[in-house]
Amino acid sequence: MLLEMAAAGFGERVAVQNGPDRLTYAELFAAAGAARRRIEASGASHVGILDVNSLAVPVGLFAAAWAGRPFVPLNYRLTAEEVDALLTRIAPAYLVTAPERVERLSAHAGASAVARDRFLAGLAGAEPAKNDWPADPDAVAVLLFTSGTTGAPKAAVLRNRHLVSYVLGSVEFGAASEDEAALVSVPPYHVAAMAAILSSVYAGRRIVQLASFSAEAWVETARLERVTHAFVVPTMLARIVDALELAGGGLPSLRALSYGGGKMPLPVIERAMRLLPGVDFTNAYGLTETSSTIALLGPEDHRSAAASEDLAARRRLASVGRALPGVEIEVRDEDAKAVAPGVPGEIHVRGEQVSGEYQGRATSLGLGGWFPTRDGGFLDEEGYLFVTGRIDDVIVRGGENLSPGEIEDALHEHPGVADCAVVGVPDEQWGEAVAAVIVPRAGAHPAPEELREWVRARLRSSRVPERIEFRDALPYNETGKLLRRKVRAELAGAA
Repeated sequence: MLLEMAAAGFGERVAVQNGPDRLTYAELFAAAGAARRRIEASGASHVGILDVNSLAVPVGLFAAAWAGRPFVPLNYRLTAEEVDALLTRIAPAYLVTAPERVERLSAHAGASAVARDRFLAGLAGAEPAKNDWPADPDAVAVLLFTSGTTGAPKAAVLRNRHLVSYVLGSVEFGAASEDEAALVSVPPYHVAAMAAILSSVYAGRRIVQLASFSAEAWVETARLERVTHAFVVPTMLARIVDALELAGGGLPSLRALSYGGGKMPLPVIERAMRLLPGVDFTNAYGLTETSSTIALLGPEDHRSAAASEDLAARRRLASVGRALPGVEIEVRDEDAKAVAPGVPGEIHVRGEQVSGEYQGRATSLGLGGWFPTRDGGFLDEEGYLFVTGRIDDVIVRGGENLSPGEIEDALHEHPGVADCAVVGVPDEQWGEAVAAVIVPRAGAHPAPEELREWVRARLRSSRVPERIEFRDALPYNETGKLLRRKVRAELAGAA
């Protein structure tokens, strides 16, 4: 339905492009209709894609919806055994993949594998199909396998009503002018990629895909394609800022840059705002289970916080903003009772776009439709939400709960620190001790005691890292999330 509206409203505009390959909105609509017939003929119950960003992603997404099958983007970085396990869970699947993967995947009993180029061949020139898609708001639209730190990945269920609620609540139909272009560089299996396709289509904005991210390629593409809008995760933005500072020059066409998917270090966003003063920055906080964004720190919030001399107002630059219309957010204690402003606890959310559902499992929604995010944080007096990190990452030192994010924020402000990770390590006296792994800035050599004094001057003494080690880099997954379990395991092995 969303795609048909776009095709009728601005059919000759370019909808999506990847290098020289492109589809107009009319062609995307026709391609989705033709692909839908192939999917139905295959007898598959799910439509999977195991590939980098390509035109097959939006075509597959809309074709799957038209055929009434869930769309399942899979992580192309998984091992062959991990991919096989996920395919078994969505069998029988119609699977679009890279040409070099087809031979191996064709041997899988649960998958009918087709190469990306074969899937796309001839679709754009097909005759527009009738608008006879299923109209069930409760039908499953997308399954997204979570990255999970332990055990088998969970498949988050996003139904039509969840995604449509997100789009209608955050985007105005046809709001984009013809010169607007959105750069999509997050992988297809990230909820932000799905949200970017749906919201850009509804707005009528050209989608420019980057198959895989590097800061240099991102900057080059943004300049060449006159990109006006983009979404990045914090680690991407840090690398983009470094690349711009190193090579010189700005991003003259860029108007709006959204970021999310992880905690943004305050020095990184401050550097970005200084480097790109004409850009509207937005911090978008959300989860796979909430159909992407549930809270926003908008451009005016960024500017007013950065310019304020009031400490309480200025620290809002480190917040994720306030709840979107139609979304409610509460912070609750261990007894599931809402806490006062400023008091930390677990973030809970409810709203029409919130799924909280996993394939084959009971709903995670609690009484009244509230979803426990497993993220820790607090709300200030004005309703600004501060996310401190995963509840499971809290360090318990002598019975006191310590937030790694709070200590990392202090360390990030040190001029010699490029990146850092704070974790709890076993300690006989305190139960857990605070340990920090530091990535120094180029040419900097901060001493451990210097860093301890830096933290002590800004936080209570219990927050001061008892153990400090230095590394060339920290482990992140492909969507920019810090892998604390790897940091903890490495420190435990080095103890």
